[in-house]
Amino acid sequence: MKTLLLIFHIILCFVMIAVVLLHRGKGAELGPAFGGGSSQTLFGPRGAATFLNKVATIVAVLFMLSSFFLTYITTRSKSVVSDVNVPVQTQPVQPAQQPVGEQPQQK
Repeated sequence: MKTLLLIFHIILCFVMIAVVLLHRGKGAELGPAFGGGSSQTLFGPRGAATFLNKVATIVAVLFMLSSFFLTYITTRSKSVVSDVNVPVQTQPVQPAQQPVGEQPQQK
């Protein structure tokens, strides 16, 4: 499931890049971009703007939803760090040091 969603997410990334690159800039039209000799628009007088805007909106919403689902799927499982066994280091107990010049107590 996670792999399928990740593949869908990557495909959406490429589609979003293509849609953004197809948007026309200020003063430019799509006709000459595809080799047309005239400066007429490819999708009609206003067809390209509304069509590409709708496609960009749909792709952006799908991209956000797939991002949220990927985040949910990856954080729902237990952490990788919880499976790691950390060795506990203990220091050997050293006898208490007696001040210099004192004799040990004898019983």
